[in-house]
Amino acid sequence: MKIIDIKTFLMQAGSPPNSGAWAANFDTIATGWRNWLFVKIYTDEGITGIGECSGWPRVIETAVADLKSILIGEDPRHIERLWQKMQVAIMGHGMSGVVGAGAMTGIDMALWDIKGKALNTPVWNLLGGKLRDKVRIYAHASTPEVALQLKAEGVTAIKAGGLKDPVRMLEGLRAAIGDEMDLMVDLHGPPWLTTADAIALGRRLEPLGLMFMEDPVAPEQTDAYARIRDAVAIPLAAGERLATIWGLRPLIERDLVDVVQPDTGRAGGITQMKKIAAMAEAHGIMFAPHSGSLGPVAEYAALHLLAAIPNALMLERVEIDWAGRSEVITPVPRTVDGFITVPDAPGLGVDIDEAVVAKYPSARNVGLGKGDYAAGTADEYVYVQSRLGRRRWLAGE
Repeated sequence: MKIIDIKTFLMQAGSPPNSGAWAANFDTIATGWRNWLFVKIYTDEGITGIGECSGWPRVIETAVADLKSILIGEDPRHIERLWQKMQVAIMGHGMSGVVGAGAMTGIDMALWDIKGKALNTPVWNLLGGKLRDKVRIYAHASTPEVALQLKAEGVTAIKAGGLKDPVRMLEGLRAAIGDEMDLMVDLHGPPWLTTADAIALGRRLEPLGLMFMEDPVAPEQTDAYARIRDAVAIPLAAGERLATIWGLRPLIERDLVDVVQPDTGRAGGITQMKKIAAMAEAHGIMFAPHSGSLGPVAEYAALHLLAAIPNALMLERVEIDWAGRSEVITPVPRTVDGFITVPDAPGLGVDIDEAVVAKYPSARNVGLGKGDYAAGTADEYVYVQSRLGRRRWLAGE
């Protein structure tokens, strides 16, 4: 079997670009900057494979086209060999970014899909077989009303995001849902959230019994994670903005987190995700892939991986998303009583509707840089800055 072509399918997922970034309440997504990039690999035997790339999709599309030149004519079944070939090929461009890893991710995912189809078996079977038939999910909510709606639908865990009065928001959620549901918080790791402030916030959240506190500081501040971990009695989670075993290595080897969250679309593919999960397992760290901004193909890849690894915690899922999400793929996975059934079809068991993707051409792929990520005035765009009104913010005023 030989690779004869690789094509990309880029789309604008959600609202028009002038609508903003994530919605303020994190319960629905206004996705003016969110793009989905799908990759399809074609073989001389008529078998195709589908994958998905994230990280910076409009840029990654160019990277995939560049990598295509070294993959045409190769046997797609030799996945590790091709992953190593791609890594060596991009080495001169730098090895720590999510653009290169994102491109390799979509290609790698499609290669696993091809191999599963060629052998007439699901990808989870190629990864060692199933440990579980269904995967637990958690959804997003920042208001009691949405949290109770999700609870009524059978969801058993929710995560609140944002830094606008987080203590009061989480206290309200816990009061509404009781102790029957797991509750988490995502602080998004903005560069103005200092270690001291993250510790102060974490201590105020301790009585709520959170499953984890995600990205309490910017991901490059690894020493800060050690300080927070020693000072706050809440499990820590991180990893979505990092890529490959080398990018996630400090968090795992230094035992800085309790939950590692590589992004299924930019961590380096199923090949790397399996290795990251094994590294985490050796350190007693749970595995919960990031999926907040991803499209539906990467979600399928995450389901196969979580079915096959022992330290799977659960899958992040945007239960209340842009309506077009369900039009893009077939079949559409459904949440039942807080779980998604693991697919049994050969390969990943999913494909895209190319006509639907074509209806939503990409227009923009960068955020506005405002909201919770900008601590200063509306016209101040700097990466590292002080939290203005620190005392009032800590007090929840």
